[in-house]
Amino acid sequence: MSNQDTTSKEFTSYYLQQSTKEFAEDLDKIRSADDFKGDAVPMLIKSLQQGTTLFSAADQKRVVEARQSANAEKE
Repeated sequence: MSNQDTTSKEFTSYYLQQSTKEFAEDLDKIRSADDFKGDAVPMLIKSLQQGTTLFSAADQKRVVEARQSANAEKE
């Protein structure tokens, strides 16, 4: 796996964590809707993941490196 692939995966994971925190109330409303089915979960996840395309590879790398640096300082 290339460095860029690793960075992209780490950024996507972080982005999804932040997105689900930010949109927690909205996601709860969607999940509790009468017409929400369990098979819609993958589509919802894919929709959230597509937000990562708004960030360039350089931006993703900066975010991942900043997180790694912050985590290293905590240890």
